Amino acid sequence: MLSATETRGAQRRRRSPYSDKQHYHEYILQRIEGFKNSIGRDELMRLGDEAASELQATAEGQFVLTEVLMLETVDRLIMKRLALRPYRRWREQFRRLREAQRTPVHWGLDGGCALARLLPRVEAHDTALVIGAGAEPATYLLAAHDAAVTFVACDVGCVERVESRMAAEALASLFEGFVAPLGAALPAFLEALDGVDIVVLDPSTLAGFKPATRAALLADLQRRSRPGGAHVVLGGHRALSADAIRALYDGWRVEEEPLRRKRSPGIRRPDGLLLIKSSCPPDAAASPLAASI
Repeated sequence: MLSATETRGAQRRRRSPYSDKQHYHEYILQRIEGFKNSIGRDELMRLGDEAASELQATAEGQFVLTEVLMLETVDRLIMKRLALRPYRRWREQFRRLREAQRTPVHWGLDGGCALARLLPRVEAHDTALVIGAGAEPATYLLAAHDAAVTFVACDVGCVERVESRMAAEALASLFEGFVAPLGAALPAFLEALDGVDIVVLDPSTLAGFKPATRAALLADLQRRSRPGGAHVVLGGHRALSADAIRALYDGWRVEEEPLRRKRSPGIRRPDGLLLIKSSCPPDAAASPLAASI
């Protein structure tokens, strides 16, 4: 993830985004695997028999059938059955779709919310952790920007819905979803998750914890964030004040929203908080002599 300074300086991104060809390959694989998972074993075996017959007729006995050839032929038969579009036709629609998917309003988020302000810094393959059912739209938005997204929620139905929509929107290539109870720390199976670039938090999920549990969870997430990493607490929950959240982020910088022109009359929902971890930790190792000078 780029820093704010690097973004303003139009620095070349360190990682190249996915090419259209890569996205197309992922799209084909997802559709093929989805089809295989939707049919029974007997139907899959019939496809295998059809593939074997086709290979034997084409090869005229000139080579031995291998598992790789069989799998490739089965996949090609599935592509034909699903009438999947060739690359050129697919690319035209995909580019229009992805352009829309990369806008916050496409997912029902405010164009000036805290997460939207972070988007210019997001690079391909940035590690993003999204916590809570209320942060579902953030999951899609970050995936559309080619971030590697891990989504954690307590509700099975929510996680299944996100998984299905990720596949339908061609966003699932770098996505993992988990159903897990949340407490003072991430579940043990996510212990290896470290050096996270972006954490997005659902305020309703945070508000549901006791203060001590909430503080412990945020401390755990801060520990897992890399220097210069960002935490976004989405807006819209009145029970948890921005000041209460800021108090739990000692040493982090709060990036304020830039001034915007007034909108039409009406109550505006809070846009959330964007907090940045210091890139330079305090020099706690300074010698007593240096400190006394």
